[in-house]
Amino acid sequence: MPRPQAEEVEDDFAAEEENKLINEEYKTWKKNAPYLYDVVITHALDWPSLTCQWFPDKESPPNKPYTTHRLLLGTHTSGQAQDYLQIATVQIPTTSGPSSDKLDSTSYDDERGELGGFTLPPAPRVKVVQRINHDGEVNRARYMPQNCDLIATKAVSGEVLVFDRTKHSSDPDRSGQCKPDIRLVGQRGEGFGLAWNPVKQGHILSASEDMTVCHWDVNAYAKSNPSLEPTTIFRGHSSVVGDVDWHPTKENILASVGDDKMLMLWDTRASADPTSKIAAHDHEILTVAFNPAAEHLIVTGSADKTAVLHDLRVPNRKLHIFESHTDEVLHVAWSPHNPTIFASASSDRRINIWDLSLIGVEQTPDDEEDGPPELLFVHGGHTARPTDFCWAPGSEENWNLASTSEDNIAMVWQPTMRVWAGDEIRVDEKELEDDAMEGVESVSQAGTSQAGGSMTGRPGGALGLEVGPPAAGAGDSMASEMKREQSMSSRSMSMGDD
Repeated sequence: MPRPQAEEVEDDFAAEEENKLINEEYKTWKKNAPYLYDVVITHALDWPSLTCQWFPDKESPPNKPYTTHRLLLGTHTSGQAQDYLQIATVQIPTTSGPSSDKLDSTSYDDERGELGGFTLPPAPRVKVVQRINHDGEVNRARYMPQNCDLIATKAVSGEVLVFDRTKHSSDPDRSGQCKPDIRLVGQRGEGFGLAWNPVKQGHILSASEDMTVCHWDVNAYAKSNPSLEPTTIFRGHSSVVGDVDWHPTKENILASVGDDKMLMLWDTRASADPTSKIAAHDHEILTVAFNPAAEHLIVTGSADKTAVLHDLRVPNRKLHIFESHTDEVLHVAWSPHNPTIFASASSDRRINIWDLSLIGVEQTPDDEEDGPPELLFVHGGHTARPTDFCWAPGSEENWNLASTSEDNIAMVWQPTMRVWAGDEIRVDEKELEDDAMEGVESVSQAGTSQAGGSMTGRPGGALGLEVGPPAAGAGDSMASEMKREQSMSSRSMSMGDD
């Protein structure tokens, strides 16, 4: 039965109003970008990419004001064109552009969508240098950490396709035929969760809509038979499995999350049953990530608009709930450089950066209006839902991120140094009640200063982390000042840009 015309008109009006709001928010973000970022590079891809990941290498061309990095991407053409697995080069300026006290709205290059790197040549900062034919859109692509030339992708067929990129030319086969080097079979539904084992080479996990997690060992691949069956199929979820992750140091431990609102832990040495089941959220869980330095900490993101920190030694207790997003949390990822920092992407078009060491820090009334103390930065440069994001792996780019969105945009961005190299905060170790972060070092000041500390959940939900003495004579931290600037920008967004 056709929908009433009045409903269609109402929907069209709502969509038009939303587009107006998005455009106004973007104008406000663009105006404030020089004060919030050291680098912003915006690139329009031919098609949306549902995935992005920095490669670990970089080049430093002599006498050039930039370094060249590689970014792993895909395409999502919705059947309108051939899909590809893609590798792009990205030129990142080695200087941040004008000093912060000279920045103004004219520093943002409107035509090129850039901030920083003003002396670079006019060639594109982002350039696709290799395309490999793919069966349908690339839901997710990840390279093997022990050999980044070996790339796995999640295909819409449910298969995981593995490509040795060195065996494929820069330009795709004109036939359009997809020729992966290995096909990992065993799942009937597509999905987005994909993770290589960081410790045990060749072991990979895949999460699927068929409610399973599959584990393969690509070392068992034989050239005579390019299709590889799973080593283990983990069954325990009662609905779609949204994401999966390996433990960073224990090669046999993995975690999965699903639409059944459960976080499950598994051990490949045991049976195919979960070793632990945790009711982690009140709605579907979409993403999960182990902390790379604290083996007992894990964060999850959910359709309930929150991210939750869990201590696996106390599985039935939520260590902390991160609240600021206004829509479902799609993806979470820890900084590889600072174990107290992670970021979350949401359908609200925002990517938030959080700092565990600021949880429970006392705020002024003005600061409270700007958000919780642990909310360090809000990236509001996307005008459509983010599809993926990643932290740069290099220590010299430790606050550089890349993100992609549904409107074909790929962004490379770095928050201003005034956010991440501001005052350090000290919490008296005597106030801490347990050792949830025992042995974890907080690497603030762009990775130059380190201080050991321990973190705990207090009865009020507050956490404390010793990260060094306060700056002499310091008042409000620079991070708080920057958060206020972001808050003012957000308020302008909500009111429109006159």
